[in-house]
Amino acid sequence: MSTKAIIGRALRETGAALKQAGGVEIFTRHRPVMMFMGTKPFTTNDTFIAPSASVIGNVTNWDESSVWYGAVVRADSHPITIGFASSIQDRAVVSTLSPKIQALKSGFPPSCHVGHYVTVGAGSVLTSCRIEDLVIIGEKCVVGEGAVVESQVVLEPGTVVPAYTRIPSGQQWAGNPAQFVKNLDGEEKAHIQSHAEKIALQAAEHNLEFLPYGNTYLHLEELEQKGIPATQG
Repeated sequence: MSTKAIIGRALRETGAALKQAGGVEIFTRHRPVMMFMGTKPFTTNDTFIAPSASVIGNVTNWDESSVWYGAVVRADSHPITIGFASSIQDRAVVSTLSPKIQALKSGFPPSCHVGHYVTVGAGSVLTSCRIEDLVIIGEKCVVGEGAVVESQVVLEPGTVVPAYTRIPSGQQWAGNPAQFVKNLDGEEKAHIQSHAEKIALQAAEHNLEFLPYGNTYLHLEELEQKGIPATQG
């Protein structure tokens, strides 16, 4: 970490400590769903977007899909689709190539498609790729632009799928760069959907805790009732 970063962090932490010592509590107005260039993400009533997530621009979220804490789905240049009962886990990033690029080398548009019953593990990064239905992407995987992951595939944690790579259906891959491990049996294939459904149920429980328009005002009202000064962080 650079000296500038260390000093900046120290100043921020000192400022926060002084505010807390003075009895001032900090609240945030972070917007989990944000319009960009006139295009607002589409979400259904049972889509869960965590309060600390960021879903931006031309994003389509199917029913029972979920974007978890700290995750970013940024469609500020090309469309992104998150399929039915699919989940983008904590701190994962889904984005597309620059708006200057209107077509991939394969000739397809540089959008990002995540199919149905797909689990994108925590900390993974997907860029202008296509993930078919029934896929498990482990934690901290990277899928490059133009890559295609076919249905009923498992990528082990830390797998790196290079740009324009095709992962055939019904297989398990791992490594950097991704290498074939084995063919999945019937039980392993069935687990992919049941795993996605389990996360969808968990997302529904989290969804009940948050109002669709946010609940920051409840926190602010509580602080005001207690007579505690508050400042926006």
